[in-house]
Amino acid sequence: MSITVRVPAKVNVQLGVGGLRADGFHDLANVFFAVALGDEVTAAAGEPGTGITLTCSGPDAAAVPLDGTNLAARAAGLLAAHHGLAAPDVRLHIAKAIPVAGGMAGGSADGAAALVACDALWGLRTPAEVLLELAAELGSDVPFALFGGVALGRGRGELLEALPVGGTFHWVFAVADGGLSTPAVFRECDRLREEAGTGSSDTDVRTPDADPGLLAALAGGDAVALAGALANDLQPAALSLRPALADTLRAGTEAGAIGALVSGSGPTCAFLAKDADSAAAVAEALRRSGTCRTAHATHGPVPGAEVLGG
Repeated sequence: MSITVRVPAKVNVQLGVGGLRADGFHDLANVFFAVALGDEVTAAAGEPGTGITLTCSGPDAAAVPLDGTNLAARAAGLLAAHHGLAAPDVRLHIAKAIPVAGGMAGGSADGAAALVACDALWGLRTPAEVLLELAAELGSDVPFALFGGVALGRGRGELLEALPVGGTFHWVFAVADGGLSTPAVFRECDRLREEAGTGSSDTDVRTPDADPGLLAALAGGDAVALAGALANDLQPAALSLRPALADTLRAGTEAGAIGALVSGSGPTCAFLAKDADSAAAVAEALRRSGTCRTAHATHGPVPGAEVLGG
């Protein structure tokens, strides 16, 4: 028996970053948006005594760790420990489509998918609120991968509130060569704030909140208004660490995208298009531009982690 779970990537249509807290984190106003580009994680019973084993396929498979640091493996162990199960023998296979270290929460998505897959495989029927608590233990972006749709994340991003959306939005994601370390981007954000003289601590930088105009654009299904409200406080830091991303953002905009921003901590760049045909044209232009490794047209919002079959 095996269980396969599909889980979406995310784009942050708004990422407001507060100052550095004493615990090393930042308060966020993080408007997550789940898109149809996603990974699939399959869980199956392993041979006795083999423990948790991982395999991976897909364009970025070589960059995916296959040891206990992988969030999918950690999720399986955490779920088993929560239920008092003996060390599980489970095989996890990740079919990778979300860029690795690309600012689209691919590792977090795999952790969420592994929670759902192992829960189904082992017949645990863990309540949704408990799965969300376990997801938050794994990382700030993992709960949203379970949640899906569009949501406002507060705290470190793990405190989620569903947001209304009035329709389908069309996106293009330009995948860069190599990744960016999320902690490094946050450190650069703090450094740039210090350099600008504004200070970087939570006593210097106000706690961010969601932009009412952006929320209204989502609720009304207004792509043009959403394009004008897109915002990412980490974008200057990502551009500082990877200046070539400015060329990617320019190429997508010149190809007809109505909105553009770095996705999360980068280096993937996200482009909002007015419709599906425009998204396909922007993706093709980006692939020809030489400013990115590849580009994918997709849409959203879509549900969070869901079982495909077993």
